[in-house]
Amino acid sequence: MLKPASITASRSQKALRIEWDDGHESVFPWSGLRAACPCAECRGGHENMGLTPTPQMLDKPLAPGQSGEMEELVAVGNYALQPRWKDGHVYGIYTWEYLRLLCPCGQDHSKE
Repeated sequence: MLKPASITASRSQKALRIEWDDGHESVFPWSGLRAACPCAECRGGHENMGLTPTPQMLDKPLAPGQSGEMEELVAVGNYALQPRWKDGHVYGIYTWEYLRLLCPCGQDHSKE
């Protein structure tokens, strides 16, 4: 399983940058990460939790009241990140696999 070699959250660029241990780099706009939140509430219920993430999810418009402004980013064990958004939302846990599949680079990461 791929893991990040380094993670940088830039307030000035409003982006999350991950360098993976295989040398690949992913740069996620904060608003895109908020739009692609993997929690049951944001995905539309538990029945949608098994859907494979795609880079197109980053382009989904934010719902009214949602904020793309990240206030804090917390590591969850050795397998995920959990952002706290300015609108108070804290339920999305972004696993390494989820983030790699969500990568906006355009490459197909589903077979890694």
